[in-house]
Amino acid sequence: MDYNQYSFYDGVIWMNVDQLANRLRNDNLFMENVVRWEVLPAREAAYADFPDALDKRLLPVLQKRGIHRLYTHQAHSIRATAEGKDVVVVTPTASGKTMCYNLPVLSSILNNDDARALYLFPTKALSADQVSELYELIEEMGVNIKTYTYDGDTPAAARRAVRQAGHIVVTNPDMLHSGILPHHTKWVKLFENLKYIVIDEIHTYRGVFGSNLANVLRRLMRLCEFYGSKPQFILCSATIANPKELAETLIGRPVELIDDNGAPMGIRHFVFYNPPVINRQLGIRKGVIPEARAISTMLLKNGIQAITFARSRLTVEVLTRYLKDEVRDPLGNAGRVRGYRGGYLPTERREIERGLRAGQVDAVVSTNALELGIDIGALDACVLCGYPGTIASAWQQAGRAGRRKETSIVFFIASSAAVDQYIITHPDYFLHQSPENALLNPDNLYVLLSHFKCSAFELPFEDGDRFGNTPAPDELMEYLADSGILRHVDGRYHWSAEDFPASEISLRSAASENFLIVDITDPAKHRIIGEMDRFTAPMLLHENAIYMHEAQQYQVEKLDFDACKAFIRRVDVGYYTDADLNISLGLLDIEQQQERTDGSRRLLTEVKVTSLVTMFKKIKFDTHETLGFGHVRLPETTMHTTAVMWTLPEKLTAQFDNDTLQCGMLAVANLLRIVAPLYLMCSPQDVAVVYQVKSPMTDEPTLILYDNCPGGVGLAHKAYSMQNMLMEKALEIASDCPCPYGCPSCTGPVGEIGDQGKVAAIRLLKGMLEAEA
Repeated sequence: MDYNQYSFYDGVIWMNVDQLANRLRNDNLFMENVVRWEVLPAREAAYADFPDALDKRLLPVLQKRGIHRLYTHQAHSIRATAEGKDVVVVTPTASGKTMCYNLPVLSSILNNDDARALYLFPTKALSADQVSELYELIEEMGVNIKTYTYDGDTPAAARRAVRQAGHIVVTNPDMLHSGILPHHTKWVKLFENLKYIVIDEIHTYRGVFGSNLANVLRRLMRLCEFYGSKPQFILCSATIANPKELAETLIGRPVELIDDNGAPMGIRHFVFYNPPVINRQLGIRKGVIPEARAISTMLLKNGIQAITFARSRLTVEVLTRYLKDEVRDPLGNAGRVRGYRGGYLPTERREIERGLRAGQVDAVVSTNALELGIDIGALDACVLCGYPGTIASAWQQAGRAGRRKETSIVFFIASSAAVDQYIITHPDYFLHQSPENALLNPDNLYVLLSHFKCSAFELPFEDGDRFGNTPAPDELMEYLADSGILRHVDGRYHWSAEDFPASEISLRSAASENFLIVDITDPAKHRIIGEMDRFTAPMLLHENAIYMHEAQQYQVEKLDFDACKAFIRRVDVGYYTDADLNISLGLLDIEQQQERTDGSRRLLTEVKVTSLVTMFKKIKFDTHETLGFGHVRLPETTMHTTAVMWTLPEKLTAQFDNDTLQCGMLAVANLLRIVAPLYLMCSPQDVAVVYQVKSPMTDEPTLILYDNCPGGVGLAHKAYSMQNMLMEKALEIASDCPCPYGCPSCTGPVGEIGDQGKVAAIRLLKGMLEAEA
């Protein structure tokens, strides 16, 4: 698609969103590819008076900002907090959730200068963004409320001031876990006077990350009890299916749900756009990148400030380059268009955010890094370049447009992927399906044991002490005492090991080492322009890769694995590179196995997951044709973890030909990806499910579920003992779903599993359940 092809397009028109929407709806060429045009009606604001509990010194500052009354959910939150309740606020993006915690916290500190508050945000970027908003409020009041960010970037000289004088300490779970709790004796002022604990974006705390945070909070509350404080919790979340349950599991206490959203919303156009078919025999559609480029360019040319979300870093850089080429001035500057993704340096990301708020940036292309509530001002349009994977994420991204009362427009452009095609052909599924649950399991034995050790290091356990809502398990303390980690003296368990336990635990179950990206174009001045995690580096920073940063091309000269550095040189070539990642599993050990009456087996194993980049292809800009291939010579990256394997009996598999068996096993694997997180109480990213029609590890057709983090956290162990329940629930989902041939809610879309995939999956599951151990 070329934006110039539209019958109304004749250069820069500078239409607003309403005018553009009307023009597009009357353009037959564009509407040929529009599957559904949904108009979400405007919503009027619902207001409430300032609660009496609010300190009167805040009112002039709010009124100066044009806030003469609060939205209903803001007033409700402040009243509930004043009554001493823990609350969770659940409203859409840009509904003023920050007021729900900033106002009661500031009010409390204005009334009691000794009061303290701790703010937790999932990312450093969000911390920095929220602190700047707090600074503005405090400065306008002219009061001495000290607000500090405490994270890895905080200079050593400033840390003492934060510990001694900070009224509001803003940090992230990782820093609380390893930088504050183990050193609580330096934070006496904070712990003795802690009045509020604020946790924003709690929908991000799911699975292993959420289970870790719940235990970090247990440790925090144990220290608060020791120092004599009883803080309240104020939690905020985007729209998910179970916010109250998630909040109560995180903090281990009842919460009041506040979801009476009073924020206004302008009219929102939601356009479901399916690229045209270019090969009807093969069902191939035009690529999602050229279509996203055309629609984003159309918005840019009309002066409509927009954000385009892409699913990968590479797609972000390719689209950023295309859009920059549209707006370059005679000197080659194109600052009106910016890319935004993980790997940019913090200063660069802050600069882009400020540019968006100030209206100096007209278009930004981002990964889901801008999905969280970082304030980027009032955007008029949003382009989703492919389905982001969950309904909750899709609505979060779409909510970035129309952050004020004006009309906004969202374009969802489907890729050729089966899930995208299902969503685009079933728009009601997207519009009306309930968002996903966020699940976690703080009592997972592996996670619990790790934090129990940390808590014992911070403060000795007495006989009968509690950890969270339950008494500290005697068997855990005895196990640690037998291992020489704790020492039982006079009814107390004291830490006796030499190591520092918090340093051994990663809350996010990810390798902590990042690769630095060093620009060596100028031999006299090497400079660091970005960073990348260890898993992604081999794919994007292998030798001879074209690395793109804000649309500028660099060629990778060397990737130094030992020093964790990539050395790059600026180039200008007409192509970009994309690498292929191969993942294979190898059997290390069999911990347990059980043979069933039909000859099938279930095995609890240790496996080695090997990731290896073997080759890359060069792809030409604009035409996206492949220009050639290159070999990658890098060491493989390995991860040792635990896995459960289910072999299929020969009597069952003999009923299918190879193709149907493969489609059926793929469909069963898709079902297990749905049910495993629900019943193992984890995030979908915490487990991986694969199938092998003839597994080299078992010599039989095999389904494999493994913990997707180094060492495992016990999920495979749990799945091993829950085989029948998992298979029964998978069968239930497939049987109860009304679709005839498969959809993303059950076995996967028919374009992925074929016409017979769903039927074969049901027969396979029934066959597996019929066998008795």
